[in-house]
Amino acid sequence: MSLSKSEEEILKSIKIRSDNDPNRPEFPPDKPKYPTTPTYQIKVPGFKNVWLKDESVNPTGTHKDRMAWEIIVQYRKFLEAKKMGHVNGPLPRFSIISSGNAAVALAEMFKKFNLPKVKVLVDIHMPDKILNYLKNNYCEVYQTNLSRKPFSTEEVLAMTNNENGFDITSNEALDPNTIFYDWMSYDIINKEADYVFVPFGTGSLFENICTIMRREILKVKVHDPRLEADTNKFRTMNILGATVNLSTSNAYMLYSQHLPFVHYNEQWIRFYKKFGFVGKDSGVYVVSEGSLEEAYDLAISQGVNCEHSGIAGLALLLDRKNEIPNSKKIVIVNTGKGRWLNEII
Repeated sequence: MSLSKSEEEILKSIKIRSDNDPNRPEFPPDKPKYPTTPTYQIKVPGFKNVWLKDESVNPTGTHKDRMAWEIIVQYRKFLEAKKMGHVNGPLPRFSIISSGNAAVALAEMFKKFNLPKVKVLVDIHMPDKILNYLKNNYCEVYQTNLSRKPFSTEEVLAMTNNENGFDITSNEALDPNTIFYDWMSYDIINKEADYVFVPFGTGSLFENICTIMRREILKVKVHDPRLEADTNKFRTMNILGATVNLSTSNAYMLYSQHLPFVHYNEQWIRFYKKFGFVGKDSGVYVVSEGSLEEAYDLAISQGVNCEHSGIAGLALLLDRKNEIPNSKKIVIVNTGKGRWLNEII
């Protein structure tokens, strides 16, 4: 089946150098490089060896740009399959539940490649200034009360008028816990830190790191070419997710009344720890509001471009400062700050 002229142009515009060759990276699309974002040392009182993985330099300012690019890759695969006659029909539409950053990242990427607008399901209490920004910037926006219940894939698609499309929030076919942040996860793992602190919102990044560690340990001979770390060290590499349980938190982008699409639970992480895929202190922890403020001020004082949600990992380190030896190597992941937020302040 032949493609339309516009589909041919889209297919030609999406260039993928490789899936996993660190010498031929695929992201960011304009100037691919690996590592994509820097990791540098920061000062944290009481600790000697703390490093910051800084995602704020991504195109729209957050790690969500990586997820958006992976959806572009899926579009290319669809067009390739259509050209070969394996599928037919129009370009699929994608839906997502978002509080802002993911929607903006997808919208910017879809606009860049002349793809259909992203369909975004947001909470009815979303501030008007954020709601209007999304509506005016390549998003089809739908509202509901996200706190009343968990929503299934079918419900998300129905509420976004996209029954024949795909729900990025929960769709297992895209395998989000292995592809969305795989390049980023390998870069983090390769640092061979004793402790890695990451914000935990949807949980995709946390799960991606742990899943890749498990996958590499189970490989006997052939490892992913991006892996530089010694897998024997994974059993002492603690992956800690930082989340909040208050809707009024300054790290509100990490808050959700329901996390129906997150695979994390106590049994899951116990299994990973028991078999030595991750360190014994790995898990997801609620951070205190006081430490969130302290972490934000500390990061800003050192020139880090962040928001409370993105720097929540540092807040969790401050919460646990009396439990972690000050000589341990620590990596804090700053998931960034959406540049679009500067436009609505």
